[in-house]
Amino acid sequence: MSNTRLLKCFSLLFSAFIGAIVAGQMALAQGKHGIAMYGDPALPPDFVSLPYANEKAPKGGKIIFGESGGFDSLHPFIIKGKAPYGMGLLTFETLMGRSYDEPFTLYGLLAESIATDPARTWVEFTLRSEARFSDGSPVTPEDVIWSYETLGTLGNPRYAGSWAKVEKAEITGPLSVKFTFNVPDRELALIMGLRPILQKTYWQGKDFTASSLEAPIGSGPYVVGSFEAGRYISFVKNPNWWGRKLPFYQGMHNFDEIRYDYFGDGGVVFEAFKAGEITSYRENNAAKWAANYDFPAVQSGDIVKSNIPHQRPTGINGFVFNTRRALFSDWRVREALIGAFNFELINTTVTGGAQRRISPYFANSPLGMKQGPATGKTLALLKPFADSLLPGTTEGYTLPISDGSEANRASIRVSKALLFQAGWSVENGVLKNAQGKDFNFEILLTQGADEHLTVANIYVEALKRLGIIARITQIDSAQYKERTTAYDFDMAPYARGLSLSPGNEQMLYWGHEGIEKPGTRNWMGMNSPAAEAIILAMLNAPSNEDFITATRALDRILIAGRYVIPFWYSNFSHIAHSKSLHFPEKLPIYGDWLGFQPEVWWFE
Repeated sequence: MSNTRLLKCFSLLFSAFIGAIVAGQMALAQGKHGIAMYGDPALPPDFVSLPYANEKAPKGGKIIFGESGGFDSLHPFIIKGKAPYGMGLLTFETLMGRSYDEPFTLYGLLAESIATDPARTWVEFTLRSEARFSDGSPVTPEDVIWSYETLGTLGNPRYAGSWAKVEKAEITGPLSVKFTFNVPDRELALIMGLRPILQKTYWQGKDFTASSLEAPIGSGPYVVGSFEAGRYISFVKNPNWWGRKLPFYQGMHNFDEIRYDYFGDGGVVFEAFKAGEITSYRENNAAKWAANYDFPAVQSGDIVKSNIPHQRPTGINGFVFNTRRALFSDWRVREALIGAFNFELINTTVTGGAQRRISPYFANSPLGMKQGPATGKTLALLKPFADSLLPGTTEGYTLPISDGSEANRASIRVSKALLFQAGWSVENGVLKNAQGKDFNFEILLTQGADEHLTVANIYVEALKRLGIIARITQIDSAQYKERTTAYDFDMAPYARGLSLSPGNEQMLYWGHEGIEKPGTRNWMGMNSPAAEAIILAMLNAPSNEDFITATRALDRILIAGRYVIPFWYSNFSHIAHSKSLHFPEKLPIYGDWLGFQPEVWWFE
């Protein structure tokens, strides 16, 4: 979609908002210790720690995680290769740090202060003079500018969107950098504080786009210790880490060592946990949480079961349709296949019926759409796009519900009718289109994804009732990443966590650039001018109320788009762990999410 077209869509939504962007907002002309998306940060300038960190937590010990699959790179900022999760998390830092006890608030890390104007058309960061990379060299404004430009032009596509909105990046003082924006986007001032800062001199003479097993230099609390590609990696605490006395970090990064061991599949990871080879394990299946944790270490108390509640949106987790494929371009076909997915039977089989189904993407939070027809401001946002919205967007969309029987006859009848409307009919037990081509497709899975395999097997059998031939292909994690990065699949498992402050990343998830541009989160190939215009409304909402209204409108477009066959969710995380591992009693509103484990855990 052209910029002109997008701006026209944007103007339809914002005729009522013009002139209101700065209403009621406080100017941040002077540098401050933090910034919130709306209002002021909850913590004062002299705060001693984040509210969900134990500033008295002991230091030392280690935590061992188990992962399925492997890794073949230590470069976490590009598409090529697969880097360990801990590389970006533990060895690099950003200018600002996020408090996960607030919807979207940042406090200074590498930067001691942030300044911006009331309309947030620019943002300026002042670095801490004591900030250092792990080799002892200072973090400089030149490093910041180089990092942002390199990530935005050569890095993973998730960095490109915000960099494209920068009109000018300049060094404004011995420790200061300023970014001026070329579009209205109130979130950009915060987003620019969350990019990893790389050491410019390390990358001189190196190809930034090439994967490598050489660990790049960062400024984070850990450095890479010993590792064996695809088998394990150890991150060890940097004894000279510059930030160990920073208030933001008090009670955080307490372990001397954080290790990730890699195994063939999820089942092997669990067996390794039972055997004591790893010390923490997340259980995503409620039925297994109830039934599979009676082994001796649990009975003796050496392993503790912890339930971690959260208040974040459900996000989406399920099988995604690749609508770039002509087979799935018709919403009626997608609706028919959603109806054939016998959730009630699958949920009973896989989780014992203990978990609730995801419906709107932002459910379990104030951002989720309200059931029934859209009203008020939400309806007003959707009206300009009425002709392009799929059925159920404004009227209200609910997922098909089966009777839980294997036959699922009522839903199958509805699915058959939808397929017939879309030009498909059954001949000799096989569904064919008008050209006589069979309806067949591939469900792509990673090896060792046992739960996905169980779900897919049940689904394949159900599809046979419609005359659809679905085949399951399992490949290793490296091949899976390569194929999904290039959108070379028909259907695949898809999961996206969503925060209480959705913003620019939503374009990466649902924006039209992802139709052809590899490596985005838009696996479904979604192309919706309405969604993009409403995301712009979210980014420029003058108040929290307007922001919530826009998010609810987006939620309607997403669920009614029928892009994903939703699975289940839980508003608790389940973590089994060694009794020597502890976490604070005060939990963040995001629960077990970013910033929680291993950041605020400790060994005792």
